[in-house]
Amino acid sequence: MSELGPVDSALLDTLLREAPIGFAFFDQAGRFQRVNRALAAIYGIEESACRGRAPSEVLPSADDAAAHEAAIAAVLAGEGVVDTDHRAAGTEPDDTGRQHGWSLAWYPARADGEIDGVALIAVDLSDRYTAEVALRRTEERYRSLLTATNQVVWTADADGTVREDCPEWRTITGQTAEQYLGRGWLDAAHPDDHEQVERAWNDAVADHTTFDEIFRVRTQSGDFRYYRSRAVPIMRGDSLMEWVGAHSDITTQHEADDMRQRLTQQLGEAALRTVRLQKATADLAEALTVGEVVQAMTEIGQSAVGADTTTLGELDPDSLRLSMLSDDPGARSAARPGYAAPGCPATMDMAVREKKPFIAQNPAELRALLEDEDDTEVLEFLHATDQRAWVALPLLSAGQPIGALRFAFASARDISDEEKVFLEALAGQCALALERAKLFEREHRTAEALQTSLLPEDLPKVKGIRMQAFYRSGTQHVQVGGDWYDAFPLPDGRVAGVLGDVMGKGIKAATGMSRVRNALRALAFSMPEPADVLTGLDRMFDATEGADQVTTLVYFVLDPETGQIDLSNAGHLPPLVVTEQAGPWLLEAEPDTPLGVSSERGHHKFFVQPGNTVVLYSDGLVENRKRAVASGLDELVTVASQARPEVVGDPQHMLQYLVEGMLAGYEQDDDVTLLAVHLPVMDSAPE
Repeated sequence: MSELGPVDSALLDTLLREAPIGFAFFDQAGRFQRVNRALAAIYGIEESACRGRAPSEVLPSADDAAAHEAAIAAVLAGEGVVDTDHRAAGTEPDDTGRQHGWSLAWYPARADGEIDGVALIAVDLSDRYTAEVALRRTEERYRSLLTATNQVVWTADADGTVREDCPEWRTITGQTAEQYLGRGWLDAAHPDDHEQVERAWNDAVADHTTFDEIFRVRTQSGDFRYYRSRAVPIMRGDSLMEWVGAHSDITTQHEADDMRQRLTQQLGEAALRTVRLQKATADLAEALTVGEVVQAMTEIGQSAVGADTTTLGELDPDSLRLSMLSDDPGARSAARPGYAAPGCPATMDMAVREKKPFIAQNPAELRALLEDEDDTEVLEFLHATDQRAWVALPLLSAGQPIGALRFAFASARDISDEEKVFLEALAGQCALALERAKLFEREHRTAEALQTSLLPEDLPKVKGIRMQAFYRSGTQHVQVGGDWYDAFPLPDGRVAGVLGDVMGKGIKAATGMSRVRNALRALAFSMPEPADVLTGLDRMFDATEGADQVTTLVYFVLDPETGQIDLSNAGHLPPLVVTEQAGPWLLEAEPDTPLGVSSERGHHKFFVQPGNTVVLYSDGLVENRKRAVASGLDELVTVASQARPEVVGDPQHMLQYLVEGMLAGYEQDDDVTLLAVHLPVMDSAPE
């Protein structure tokens, strides 16, 4: 080794001592002569402990020591540079899992052309080892993931041709290598999916875009499973190098998605049917008459069922015939035996007879179900009608048929079990509505006849006075309420009049009105004074009427000769007095309590001047949902004050004028009843 100057020697020592690589020098006997700090740290010993000693005396691992001495011997023997690559002593993985490895290079040291020692340079390969381990683990994980997810990896050339065999795919499809390679893998696709998959693959290859398709694959067993095939282009710059893809078995997922979709659809349809049934129930609940039930079912048939024609029939319990119902009460028609209506097969008749639905989803089913009927008439019906599907359902009450409901469709109809349940529930609601409507109409007819008998046909004709009455029901169909009026002459020449209101409607209100009216007449003929009559009515009320029955009335007795009126008010509204000369006014005498509420009855006396009119009225004239009683009374006086003189002088015109003026702009929601007594101006008789 050439001699170095002091400066060069110091520089070399510094480099060897501080360099990040390991360095050592061995003599011809294989003993350490120099060791730098980095290599001593690798061995895990002090630098001074190495000098003059052989590797076997320094290194804790016999394998490492043997490798060191073998490398030294090889270099000294003239083999040149020797490289070894292994983990050095003291290099176990650290706390982070990083593997410490070293590359050892052994160089001959020459002096005068002869080898007089060996130089060792150690380079840290920890990062390379760590990267290799990470890469190996990634590959293992990827391979395990593919196995766990049933994915089959495949490759193809840039032009889309498969040249590398894929045994996993051939195991699934049963193809040979020759059948698989090229574009043969596409032949495993279901015939219905093959064209779509091939077109998508060609488009991806042409456009260098990701290929992603779901299709059915024929397996070795002959059945088909759903696979998703996805391939991505591998690019190098602008050049397409190859395709790498994976086939994934998604049969289970596809079946689950399909099942979930079907369940969602079924739940949606069930929810829709429930909403439709609820709306149908609400619509039928508002139908009071049979005609309204028919009208509601016609609308329900169109909106909720999709029927082109809806027919409702009522069964006559005596003749056992079906009568076709219409929303026009006078338009019912009786059907001949065996047929629900002229020209219509006996679908409704069979539903009633067998107490179960009759469903014909097409004309062929209709002919099959009506095989016992006259085939000629069935054929004539099918030739003449554009109907192609029919559903007839019995309307049952307490298990017995009361009618039938029939839907007809212009095209063949597939009636599912769920829809059949819905139609049967709809028929049940229709049966309840029909029963309710029939009961309502019977009650209405009874109450209407009762009220007709209670209200006087004509008011008494008494010299010196003119009387007029007005009555209008507060609802469209219920024309029977608790409002009533009466007038009759008394034995002493005076005239008695009354207007009252029994709370409620229907037969109960009408019968209560009847009892009060008859009792009042009986009392008036024996003791006509108003206070006495109301006191007697109180006693009758306590004996015959319930505590929840509220009845108010105004009763008066008029002397035609003097115009004197004696009046008692049992909780009713104050009478209106309309004059020809001054403005109208209300008789603001404090009313007594309604009938049946114990109190001392009083009466009020006042005189009606010739040309004036006294009007009794019910609360339906002044009160409604948008107007309170107090404001209604003020408005009544205002309307009356605007009446023309010819109206004030005619009680019939006066009542009509008051009703029109008070109800204009308001929806009538209660009975309106008025009774007017007018004292005309008498012409002076000639002397």
